[in-house]
Amino acid sequence: MALKINVKPGEKIVINGAVITMGEGASYIVLQNQATFLREKDIMQPEEANTPVRRIYFSLMLMYLDQENYQGYYNEYMDRMIELLRTTTLPQVRDTLMVIFRDVQERRFFQAMKACKALMKFEEELLKSHSGEVEPSDLEMAGKPT
Repeated sequence: MALKINVKPGEKIVINGAVITMGEGASYIVLQNQATFLREKDIMQPEEANTPVRRIYFSLMLMYLDQENYQGYYNEYMDRMIELLRTTTLPQVRDTLMVIFRDVQERRFFQAMKACKALMKFEEELLKSHSGEVEPSDLEMAGKPT
C-alpha cells in the first residue's frame, strides 16, 4: 500500500537516511514500498534532547533512522527508560512508557515516537507547572499521553 506524504515548499524530510529538501512549490511524495522517513518537524537535534522524555525520543529517532546501529541506540534508550521509570510515580507517564517499550520491542519505532511526542507535551506542561507558569489544575486539561 502506497503512502502519500504532503510536503511544504522548502521542507526537509529524511527518507532511508537521505536528507531531501523540497523545491519552491508545495508537492507530495508517494512511497510505494517500505521506507523509513521523517518530516522536519519530527527530527530532533542532539542539543534539543535536554529533558528525560526528550532524551528517550532522541534515542527512538536514532533507532528508527539508523537500524543498522540499533543495539547502541537501544542501550542508551533503555538507560533513559529505566532512569525515568525509577523517578516518576505518575501513572499516565508510566503507562505511556510501557506503550513505548512494547512498540520498541516490536520494532515499531515510528509508533513509539508518536507516543513519546505526546509524552513530551505532557512533560512540558509539568515543567511549566513546576516553574510557576501553569497552575497544577491546568494539567488536567493538558494533552495527557496515551
